Amino acid sequence: MTLTLVSQSKHFGGLLTKYTHVSAVNQCTMTFNVFLPKTAAEHQTKVPVLYCLGGLTSTEDNFAQKAGAASRAAQYGLALVFPDTSPRGVDFAEAGAREDIGYSAGFYLNATQAPWNKNWKMYDYISKELPQVLSANLPIDISRSSITGHSMGGHGALTIFLKNQTAYKSVSAFAPILHMTKANWGRFALPKYLGDDESTWKEYDSIELFKLHHAQKTLRTDINVLIDQGTGDKFLKDNLHTEDLIEFVKKEGLENQFTIRYQDGYDHGYFFISTFANDHVDHHAKALGLTLSH
Repeated sequence: MTLTLVSQSKHFGGLLTKYTHVSAVNQCTMTFNVFLPKTAAEHQTKVPVLYCLGGLTSTEDNFAQKAGAASRAAQYGLALVFPDTSPRGVDFAEAGAREDIGYSAGFYLNATQAPWNKNWKMYDYISKELPQVLSANLPIDISRSSITGHSMGGHGALTIFLKNQTAYKSVSAFAPILHMTKANWGRFALPKYLGDDESTWKEYDSIELFKLHHAQKTLRTDINVLIDQGTGDKFLKDNLHTEDLIEFVKKEGLENQFTIRYQDGYDHGYFFISTFANDHVDHHAKALGLTLSH
């Protein structure tokens, strides 16, 4: 669980630091960025954490550098963690052959099919190993955690939350892939990672998990799920399926547990995310019991 420091910059009074470490679950070296607010960076005071999961083709840098979330997080004394989106440096050619599977396409799942099943364990990495690494090395209180993400990372945030509901105080997403079993991206990647039995794919499909937990009465009722989606997003119809979630929420009378907002004209990129990043930080800070400093 030893961390190797790669780079460090002062950022909104705190520090944005890039680390690498050897991952036991992914059997490779993983990289992440972490923003520590001033109280943690200077005084080692333990602070709560918001995990920010990146999207397809991203690395640990995109969300950290483009979303602008650290400005608001600094005001709350909230740490932000930006993990890489997949394993790297593995020993088979398929990993780097295309951008919708392999490198930058971890999809936050545990692969079961060769050759992916050796290294592609991003679900275990985000939900289990990375919190342990953070807790062992940094002034982060993992008992006070929340999770968000963009696109593939929104899918990751929602599915990881739904399968570990007591581990996170809140969840949100920007333009998430909500129906992986229907999305073009999912229907390409899931057979390669998980095999041809489509029943196994539902484990990593947000809408299927919402339906399952609601039917089993295991869906938390004390939180509100915040989702922002741009109406100008070119991936909305074929990959994100926001309307499917809205239909489920309305059918089951769960409107008080979801805030799903269409943002007029916004696309899929980081200009959209940075416009609403403060709203998401506020959403998580409230669940974590934080107040703005003045």
